Formats: sequence, C-alpha cells, structure tokens
Amino acid sequence: MQNQIRILSTKKLLSNQKQYLLNADFNVIEADFIKTHNKNFELNHINESLIFTSQNAVLSVLEHEKVDQLKSKNVFCVGLKTKDLLEKNGFNVMAYTGYAQDLAEIIALVYSDESYTFFSGNLRRDALPDALKQAHIKFNEITIYETILTPQKINSKVDGILFFSPSAVESFLEENKIKDEICICIGTTTADTLEINKIKNIVIANQPTVENTIIQCINEFK
Repeated sequence: MQNQIRILSTKKLLSNQKQYLLNADFNVIEADFIKTHNKNFELNHINESLIFTSQNAVLSVLEHEKVDQLKSKNVFCVGLKTKDLLEKNGFNVMAYTGYAQDLAEIIALVYSDESYTFFSGNLRRDALPDALKQAHIKFNEITIYETILTPQKINSKVDGILFFSPSAVESFLEENKIKDEICICIGTTTADTLEINKIKNIVIANQPTVENTIIQCINEFK
C-alpha cells in the first residue's frame, strides 16, 4: 500500500478547506505560523479613497467606533475575499486585483487624480506604496494591525507545505529547513520569499486564494 501523502498547512484551515485535503486521502498537519493583533489608531487625515490589501486590515477598521464615516468613500483592494468582506459591510469597492502591484497600476492608470489612505499591517510589502510614490499619487498610510511571527519546530516528515504569506515563510524557516518538500504558495510574493531563501520546489496557485492553493496541492500530488 502506498504511503499516505502528508501535507503541512502553515495556518489552521477552515473545516471545509481541510476537508478537500482529507477527501483526497492526504494526512494534514496544521499550525499557525503567524498571528495578527489589531492596533488602536485614529481616523484623522483620511483621504478621498481607501486602500486595503488584506482581510486583516478590513477586520481592524470594522472594529473602529467611527467606521461608518468611511463607508461613503470609494475603496480599492487586493483579494476577492477582501472585496467580499468590504461589500458585505457596506463599502463601495471600485476596483480589486489579486496582487498589490496590479492594484497600484490600475490606480496610476485610471484613478490617479484621487488621494488615498492605505490601511496596512506592520509587515506589509513595499510594492504598493513604492508604486504610488513613483506615479506621484497622493496618499498616506495608517498601520492598523500587527503581524507577529510564531515559529515552531515541525518534527514530522511532510511531502508538501502550504504557504499563505511571506511572513509565514519567514516564520517557518526560523525553526525548520526545507529540503525536498514541495512548497505550494498562495501567490508570487510568497513564492519570491522562498526563492530568496534558495528554495527550489515551488508551485504557485493560479489564483491567490486559500481554496485555490489547496486545489493546486491536490493536483500536484495526484
């Protein structure tokens, strides 16, 4: 009998997400390699339009007592789930993309006359703010949540590892080495972080969602 494929997810999956892997007859190990923590922040100096690059940023803003003041503004965001969360809570999403770089491009090409407030986390990548600066677009940034690395040693041998953010890669590599495991990444930024660390066996989901990453993993091993 063939040995069961063992997959490590670097974040705890929702039960329906995990079920995909179990249905494919994979053995699943899960651990949260990062955690997020909302910060207190003031809603001063908010520009005409808002930018969100993660669901975490949306969740943090939704907890603010003055959140309703923001709902009249146009919103630009990264990720379909981020868009859904915003719309479900009464925000008007003008444009969304899978990647921050693409969002910056759309803003520069089509919406360059507006001014923006970018709600971000402490470990955010530079792609979006750098591109906005380069295009001379007026924006400010408010850091509204923190990402904390929670590295831990994984002693079990696994065949594949699911990575959902660059921070999770960094956290994992603090305590573990990647040898011949296949790394399935939610997107190119996460994959880039592995490449910088000289890791070769990388597969990228064809859409940057958790579900797509899982499907990509199943296809890879089946």
